[in-house]
Amino acid sequence: MLIDGRASVQFAGDRALWLRVTSVGDKPTYFGWVWLTGYSIDLATGNALARREVFVQIVGLQIQRRKTGSAPPRNVAPVMRRRGV
Repeated sequence: MLIDGRASVQFAGDRALWLRVTSVGDKPTYFGWVWLTGYSIDLATGNALARREVFVQIVGLQIQRRKTGSAPPRNVAPVMRRRGV
């Protein structure tokens, strides 16, 4: 998800960031705003850089879906399943 000045003035200009969202806060906020938790992403490698919690306007968020057929993120371990389950 691209978070830039449209989502919050603190991310305007060169302070914009790409965030791989892991959770959406459920605590009450101002109307149209939300707390997001996730990892900032290095666009060159696709790797997570740092855990972040941001307060942003929902209307300003720019969602980017992973392209079909693209590789899974490199820093996420595959899910292991037990036999017989």
